Amino acid sequence: MKNFSIPAGWLAGALFAAVAAASPAQAASCEFKPNAPDQHKVVRGDTLWDISGTFLEHPWCWPTVWGMNKDEIRNPHWIYPGQIIYFDRANKRLSLTPPGSGAGAGAGGRAGDPPVVRLAPQIRTEGLGRDAIPSIRADMIEPFLAQHLVVGENEMNSAPRVVAMPDNRYFVGSGDKLYVRGDLKGGTTFQVFRQKEPVIDPVAKKLVAYEAYYLGTVTLSTPAKNASEASIFTVSNAKEEIGVGDLLLPAPPSPIINYVPHPAELRGEARVVQIHGGINYASQNQIVLVNRGTIDGLDIGSVLHLYHAAKTMTDPTRKGLLGFGGEKMTLPEERYGTLFVFRVFKNVSYGLIMEVNQPVEIGDMAKSPE
Repeated sequence: MKNFSIPAGWLAGALFAAVAAASPAQAASCEFKPNAPDQHKVVRGDTLWDISGTFLEHPWCWPTVWGMNKDEIRNPHWIYPGQIIYFDRANKRLSLTPPGSGAGAGAGGRAGDPPVVRLAPQIRTEGLGRDAIPSIRADMIEPFLAQHLVVGENEMNSAPRVVAMPDNRYFVGSGDKLYVRGDLKGGTTFQVFRQKEPVIDPVAKKLVAYEAYYLGTVTLSTPAKNASEASIFTVSNAKEEIGVGDLLLPAPPSPIINYVPHPAELRGEARVVQIHGGINYASQNQIVLVNRGTIDGLDIGSVLHLYHAAKTMTDPTRKGLLGFGGEKMTLPEERYGTLFVFRVFKNVSYGLIMEVNQPVEIGDMAKSPE
Protein backbone atom coordinates (compact mmCIF):
# COMPACT_ATOMS: atom_id res chain seq x y z
CA MET A 1 0.00 0.00 0.00
CA LYS A 2 1.40 3.40 -0.89
CA ASN A 3 2.96 5.66 1.70
CA PHE A 4 0.80 8.47 2.99
CA SER A 5 1.88 12.02 2.53
CA ILE A 6 3.18 14.56 4.91
CA PRO A 7 3.91 18.08 3.99
CA ALA A 8 6.90 18.92 2.14
CA GLY A 9 7.30 21.64 4.55
CA TRP A 10 10.13 20.84 6.81
CA LEU A 11 11.31 17.77 5.23
CA ALA A 12 13.48 19.36 2.83
CA GLY A 13 16.34 20.53 4.81
CA ALA A 14 16.34 18.46 7.85
CA LEU A 15 15.87 15.27 6.13
CA PHE A 16 18.86 14.85 4.05
CA ALA A 17 21.36 17.53 4.83
CA ALA A 18 22.34 15.59 7.90
CA VAL A 19 22.45 12.10 6.49
CA ALA A 20 26.14 12.38 5.76
CA ALA A 21 26.80 13.47 9.34
CA ALA A 22 24.60 10.84 10.93
CA SER A 23 26.09 8.00 12.93
CA PRO A 24 26.23 4.53 11.31
CA ALA A 25 23.36 3.40 13.54
CA GLN A 26 21.24 6.33 12.45
CA ALA A 27 22.12 5.83 8.81
CA ALA A 28 21.17 2.17 9.03
CA SER A 29 17.77 2.94 10.50
CA CYS A 30 17.08 5.90 8.19
CA GLU A 31 18.18 4.59 4.81
CA PHE A 32 17.47 6.13 1.44
CA LYS A 33 15.31 4.13 -0.92
CA PRO A 34 17.17 2.35 -3.76
CA ASN A 35 14.71 3.92 -6.22
CA ALA A 36 14.78 7.42 -4.71
CA PRO A 37 14.45 10.07 -7.46
CA ASP A 38 17.25 12.46 -8.42
CA GLN A 39 15.16 15.48 -7.52
CA HIS A 40 11.76 16.66 -6.39
CA LYS A 41 10.15 20.03 -6.99
CA VAL A 42 7.97 21.07 -4.09
CA VAL A 43 4.44 21.90 -5.24
CA ARG A 44 1.20 22.83 -3.54
CA GLY A 45 -0.45 19.69 -2.26
CA ASP A 46 2.84 18.11 -1.20
CA THR A 47 3.23 17.02 2.37
CA LEU A 48 6.30 16.33 4.47
CA TRP A 49 5.35 12.71 4.83
CA ASP A 50 4.99 12.24 1.06
CA ILE A 51 8.31 13.81 0.27
CA SER A 52 10.05 11.94 3.08
CA GLY A 53 8.59 8.69 1.79
CA THR A 54 9.87 9.50 -1.69
CA PHE A 55 13.48 9.49 -0.49
CA LEU A 56 13.58 7.49 2.77
CA GLU A 57 12.60 3.97 3.70
CA HIS A 58 10.89 5.35 6.83
CA PRO A 59 9.19 8.72 6.17
CA TRP A 60 9.03 9.65 9.85
CA CYS A 61 12.70 9.24 10.75
CA TRP A 62 14.22 12.30 9.11
CA PRO A 63 14.31 14.44 12.30
CA THR A 64 16.43 11.72 13.92
CA VAL A 65 18.85 11.78 11.01
CA TRP A 66 18.88 15.58 11.09
CA GLY A 67 19.69 15.56 14.78
CA MET A 68 16.79 17.77 15.84
CA ASN A 69 16.32 18.21 19.57
CA LYS A 70 12.94 18.23 21.29
CA ASP A 71 12.60 22.00 21.22
CA GLU A 72 13.27 22.07 17.48
CA ILE A 73 10.79 19.26 16.89
CA ARG A 74 8.04 21.16 18.71
CA ASN A 75 8.55 24.33 16.66
CA PRO A 76 7.36 24.58 13.05
CA HIS A 77 9.91 24.57 10.22
CA TRP A 78 8.59 25.93 6.96
CA ILE A 79 9.16 24.76 3.39
CA TYR A 80 7.52 26.47 0.45
CA PRO A 81 6.38 25.48 -3.05
CA GLY A 82 8.91 26.07 -5.81
CA GLN A 83 11.95 24.68 -4.00
CA ILE A 84 13.78 21.83 -5.75
CA ILE A 85 15.26 19.09 -3.61
CA TYR A 86 18.25 17.37 -5.23
CA PHE A 87 19.47 13.93 -4.16
CA ASP A 88 23.27 13.74 -4.29
CA ARG A 89 23.71 9.98 -4.52
CA ALA A 90 27.49 10.05 -4.33
CA ASN A 91 27.50 11.88 -1.01
CA LYS A 92 24.19 10.52 0.33
CA ARG A 93 22.64 13.91 0.96
CA LEU A 94 20.08 16.34 -0.34
CA SER A 95 20.73 19.94 -1.22
CA LEU A 96 19.30 22.86 -3.14
CA THR A 97 22.29 22.70 -5.50
CA PRO A 98 22.35 20.10 -8.31
CA PRO A 99 24.99 17.38 -7.80
CA GLY A 100 28.24 18.17 -9.62
CA SER A 101 27.74 21.91 -9.49
CA GLY A 102 30.32 22.21 -6.73
CA ALA A 103 30.39 20.87 -3.20
CA GLY A 104 33.23 22.95 -1.84
CA ALA A 105 36.60 21.73 -0.59
CA GLY A 106 36.39 19.33 2.27
CA ALA A 107 32.83 18.39 1.46
CA GLY A 108 33.51 15.85 -1.23
CA GLY A 109 34.02 18.49 -3.94
CA ARG A 110 36.98 20.09 -5.65
CA ALA A 111 38.92 22.97 -4.18
CA GLY A 112 37.67 26.25 -5.54
CA ASP A 113 34.17 24.96 -6.29
CA PRO A 114 31.34 27.13 -4.94
CA PRO A 115 29.89 25.80 -1.68
CA VAL A 116 26.86 23.56 -1.75
CA VAL A 117 23.69 25.16 -0.45
CA ARG A 118 22.45 22.60 2.01
CA LEU A 119 18.72 22.06 2.10
CA ALA A 120 17.27 23.73 5.16
CA PRO A 121 13.87 25.00 6.30
CA GLN A 122 13.16 28.49 5.04
CA ILE A 123 12.12 31.14 7.55
CA ARG A 124 10.03 34.09 6.44
CA THR A 125 9.17 37.02 8.67
CA GLU A 126 6.28 38.15 6.47
CA GLY A 127 3.25 35.88 6.23
CA LEU A 128 5.06 33.19 8.20
CA GLY A 129 3.61 29.77 7.43
CA ARG A 130 0.75 31.06 5.33
CA ASP A 131 1.96 29.39 2.12
CA ALA A 132 4.08 26.69 3.75
CA ILE A 133 3.69 23.07 2.79
CA PRO A 134 1.89 21.24 5.61
CA SER A 135 3.23 18.22 7.43
CA ILE A 136 0.24 16.01 6.80
CA ARG A 137 -2.98 16.37 4.84
CA ALA A 138 -4.88 19.15 6.62
CA ASP A 139 -8.25 18.13 5.22
CA MET A 140 -7.95 14.77 6.97
CA ILE A 141 -7.65 16.19 10.46
CA GLU A 142 -9.09 19.73 10.53
CA PRO A 143 -12.35 18.80 12.33
CA PHE A 144 -10.29 17.08 15.02
CA LEU A 145 -8.15 20.17 15.57
CA ALA A 146 -10.83 22.83 15.80
CA GLN A 147 -13.18 20.85 18.05
CA HIS A 148 -12.72 19.00 21.34
CA LEU A 149 -14.49 15.76 20.33
CA VAL A 150 -13.30 13.90 23.44
CA VAL A 151 -13.40 15.35 26.94
CA GLY A 152 -12.58 14.20 30.44
CA GLU A 153 -15.20 13.28 33.03
CA ASN A 154 -14.54 16.41 35.09
CA GLU A 155 -14.97 18.66 32.06
CA MET A 156 -18.40 17.22 31.38
CA ASN A 157 -19.55 17.52 34.99
CA SER A 158 -18.49 21.13 35.44
CA ALA A 159 -19.31 22.50 31.97
CA PRO A 160 -21.94 25.27 31.61
CA ARG A 161 -25.23 23.94 30.21
CA VAL A 162 -27.99 25.23 27.98
CA VAL A 163 -31.05 25.57 30.25
CA ALA A 164 -33.71 27.31 28.16
CA MET A 165 -34.72 28.63 24.73
CA PRO A 166 -36.74 31.71 23.78
CA ASP A 167 -40.49 31.23 23.27
CA ASN A 168 -40.40 27.70 24.73
CA ARG A 169 -38.65 26.37 21.66
CA TYR A 170 -36.98 22.98 21.75
CA PHE A 171 -34.02 23.82 19.50
CA VAL A 172 -32.24 26.89 18.12
CA GLY A 173 -29.93 27.58 15.17
CA SER A 174 -27.59 30.29 13.84
CA GLY A 175 -28.49 33.80 15.00
CA ASP A 176 -30.84 32.63 17.75
CA LYS A 177 -30.57 33.31 21.49
CA LEU A 178 -30.24 30.72 24.23
CA TYR A 179 -29.85 30.73 28.03
CA VAL A 180 -26.92 29.15 29.84
CA ARG A 181 -26.12 28.43 33.50
CA GLY A 182 -22.71 27.59 34.89
CA ASP A 183 -19.31 29.07 35.58
CA LEU A 184 -18.04 30.71 32.37
CA LYS A 185 -14.64 31.42 33.97
CA GLY A 186 -14.38 34.68 32.09
CA GLY A 187 -14.93 33.11 28.68
CA THR A 188 -17.05 34.74 25.99
CA THR A 189 -16.83 32.27 23.07
CA PHE A 190 -17.70 28.62 23.49
CA GLN A 191 -18.28 25.50 21.44
CA VAL A 192 -21.47 23.54 22.09
CA PHE A 193 -21.48 19.77 22.40
CA ARG A 194 -23.90 16.96 23.02
CA GLN A 195 -22.51 14.20 25.19
CA LYS A 196 -22.30 10.82 23.51
CA GLU A 197 -21.06 7.41 24.61
CA PRO A 198 -18.20 6.98 27.09
CA VAL A 199 -14.91 5.72 25.64
CA ILE A 200 -13.90 2.49 27.37
CA ASP A 201 -10.36 1.07 27.40
CA PRO A 202 -10.79 -2.45 25.89
CA VAL A 203 -7.94 -3.87 27.97
CA ALA A 204 -8.35 -2.15 31.36
CA LYS A 205 -12.17 -2.09 30.96
CA LYS A 206 -12.32 1.41 32.41
CA LEU A 207 -13.58 4.81 31.31
CA VAL A 208 -10.87 6.95 29.69
CA ALA A 209 -12.92 9.81 28.21
CA TYR A 210 -16.28 10.89 26.86
CA GLU A 211 -16.99 11.42 23.20
CA ALA A 212 -18.71 14.74 22.53
CA TYR A 213 -20.65 15.62 19.38
CA TYR A 214 -19.91 19.14 18.09
CA LEU A 215 -23.02 21.26 17.44
CA GLY A 216 -21.76 24.80 16.87
CA THR A 217 -20.33 27.99 18.41
CA VAL A 218 -21.99 30.54 20.70
CA THR A 219 -20.97 34.02 21.90
CA LEU A 220 -21.84 35.66 25.21
CA SER A 221 -24.32 38.54 24.83
CA THR A 222 -25.39 39.28 28.43
CA PRO A 223 -23.51 37.76 31.39
CA ALA A 224 -25.42 36.61 34.46
CA LYS A 225 -25.43 38.97 37.45
CA ASN A 226 -25.25 36.14 39.96
CA ALA A 227 -25.06 32.35 40.22
CA SER A 228 -28.84 31.90 40.18
CA GLU A 229 -29.29 33.83 36.94
CA ALA A 230 -28.76 32.53 33.41
CA SER A 231 -26.44 34.17 30.88
CA ILE A 232 -27.71 35.03 27.41
CA PHE A 233 -25.77 33.71 24.42
CA THR A 234 -26.17 34.13 20.67
CA VAL A 235 -25.54 31.23 18.30
CA SER A 236 -22.68 32.32 16.00
CA ASN A 237 -22.92 29.25 13.81
CA ALA A 238 -24.66 25.93 14.12
CA LYS A 239 -23.68 22.65 12.53
CA GLU A 240 -26.84 21.13 14.00
CA GLU A 241 -29.68 22.39 16.18
CA ILE A 242 -28.77 23.14 19.81
CA GLY A 243 -31.08 22.11 22.65
CA VAL A 244 -31.54 22.15 26.42
CA GLY A 245 -28.90 20.10 28.22
CA ASP A 246 -26.18 20.63 25.63
CA LEU A 247 -22.78 21.57 27.05
CA LEU A 248 -20.48 24.55 26.52
CA LEU A 249 -16.69 24.18 26.38
CA PRO A 250 -14.12 26.91 25.63
CA ALA A 251 -13.01 27.01 22.01
CA PRO A 252 -9.56 25.40 21.70
CA PRO A 253 -6.54 27.47 20.60
CA SER A 254 -5.75 27.81 16.92
CA PRO A 255 -4.35 24.52 15.61
CA ILE A 256 -0.68 24.11 14.81
CA ILE A 257 -0.16 23.90 11.06
CA ASN A 258 2.97 21.76 10.96
CA TYR A 259 4.01 18.76 13.01
CA VAL A 260 7.46 17.22 12.94
CA PRO A 261 7.17 13.41 12.95
CA HIS A 262 9.34 11.70 15.57
CA PRO A 263 9.41 8.32 17.32
CA ALA A 264 6.99 8.33 20.23
CA GLU A 265 8.46 8.32 23.72
CA LEU A 266 5.61 6.15 24.92
CA ARG A 267 5.88 4.37 28.22
CA GLY A 268 4.45 0.92 27.53
CA GLU A 269 2.01 0.35 24.71
CA ALA A 270 -1.21 1.96 23.57
CA ARG A 271 -4.39 0.32 22.34
CA VAL A 272 -6.81 1.44 19.68
CA VAL A 273 -10.01 2.19 21.62
CA GLN A 274 -12.15 3.78 18.95
CA ILE A 275 -12.34 4.17 15.18
CA HIS A 276 -13.94 7.40 14.02
CA GLY A 277 -17.38 6.79 12.63
CA GLY A 278 -18.24 3.97 15.05
CA ILE A 279 -16.94 1.22 12.77
CA ASN A 280 -14.96 -1.89 13.67
CA TYR A 281 -12.21 -1.72 11.05
CA ALA A 282 -10.12 1.11 9.59
CA SER A 283 -7.70 1.59 6.73
CA GLN A 284 -5.22 4.21 5.51
CA ASN A 285 -6.11 7.88 6.07
CA GLN A 286 -8.72 7.12 8.74
CA ILE A 287 -8.73 8.46 12.31
CA VAL A 288 -8.43 6.33 15.45
CA LEU A 289 -8.35 7.09 19.17
CA VAL A 290 -5.72 5.41 21.37
CA ASN A 291 -5.81 5.05 25.15
CA ARG A 292 -2.62 6.98 25.89
CA GLY A 293 -1.99 10.70 26.17
CA THR A 294 0.30 13.34 27.63
CA ILE A 295 0.68 11.56 30.97
CA ASP A 296 2.07 8.56 29.07
CA GLY A 297 4.66 10.47 27.05
CA LEU A 298 2.78 11.11 23.80
CA ASP A 299 2.97 14.50 22.11
CA ILE A 300 2.00 16.01 18.77
CA GLY A 301 3.92 14.37 15.93
CA SER A 302 4.56 11.10 17.79
CA VAL A 303 4.83 8.13 15.43
CA LEU A 304 3.65 4.69 16.55
CA HIS A 305 3.83 1.31 14.88
CA LEU A 306 0.59 -0.68 14.74
CA TYR A 307 0.51 -4.36 15.72
CA HIS A 308 -2.06 -7.09 15.81
CA ALA A 309 -1.84 -8.69 19.26
CA ALA A 310 -0.53 -12.22 19.65
CA LYS A 311 -3.29 -14.81 19.36
CA THR A 312 -3.61 -18.26 20.91
CA MET A 313 -5.19 -21.00 18.84
CA THR A 314 -5.24 -24.77 18.43
CA ASP A 315 -2.66 -26.28 16.10
CA PRO A 316 -4.81 -28.04 13.47
CA THR A 317 -1.93 -30.34 12.58
CA ARG A 318 -1.56 -31.73 16.11
CA LYS A 319 -4.75 -33.50 17.16
CA GLY A 320 -5.36 -34.71 20.68
CA LEU A 321 -6.73 -38.00 21.93
CA LEU A 322 -9.26 -39.56 19.48
CA GLY A 323 -8.74 -36.65 17.14
CA PHE A 324 -10.25 -34.05 19.47
CA GLY A 325 -8.61 -30.93 20.87
CA GLY A 326 -4.94 -30.47 20.11
CA GLU A 327 -1.87 -28.51 21.08
CA LYS A 328 -2.22 -24.83 21.81
CA MET A 329 -0.02 -22.47 19.84
CA THR A 330 0.56 -18.73 19.69
CA LEU A 331 0.60 -16.58 16.60
CA PRO A 332 3.16 -13.80 17.20
CA GLU A 333 2.52 -10.07 17.20
CA GLU A 334 2.59 -8.63 13.70
CA ARG A 335 3.50 -5.07 12.76
CA TYR A 336 1.34 -3.93 9.88
CA GLY A 337 1.22 -0.14 9.82
CA THR A 338 2.11 3.33 11.09
CA LEU A 339 0.10 5.84 13.12
CA PHE A 340 0.78 9.59 13.26
CA VAL A 341 -0.44 11.30 16.45
CA PHE A 342 -1.79 14.80 15.72
CA ARG A 343 -3.84 15.71 18.79
CA VAL A 344 -3.13 14.73 22.37
CA PHE A 345 -5.27 14.89 25.51
CA LYS A 346 -4.40 13.78 29.04
CA ASN A 347 -5.46 10.14 28.70
CA VAL A 348 -6.21 9.66 24.99
CA SER A 349 -4.88 10.79 21.60
CA TYR A 350 -6.07 11.02 18.01
CA GLY A 351 -3.91 9.44 15.33
CA LEU A 352 -4.04 9.35 11.54
CA ILE A 353 -3.34 5.98 9.92
CA MET A 354 -0.47 6.68 7.55
CA GLU A 355 0.08 3.33 5.89
CA VAL A 356 -1.19 -0.17 6.61
CA ASN A 357 -1.23 -3.54 4.85
CA GLN A 358 -4.01 -5.01 6.99
CA PRO A 359 -7.19 -3.55 8.53
CA VAL A 360 -6.90 -1.76 11.89
CA GLU A 361 -9.11 -3.24 14.60
CA ILE A 362 -10.21 -1.98 18.02
CA GLY A 363 -7.84 -3.44 20.60
CA ASP A 364 -4.81 -3.42 18.28
CA MET A 365 -1.53 -2.32 19.86
CA ALA A 366 0.46 0.83 19.07
CA LYS A 367 4.10 0.94 20.11
CA SER A 368 7.08 3.26 19.77
CA PRO A 369 9.25 2.40 16.72
CA GLU A 370 12.15 0.17 17.65
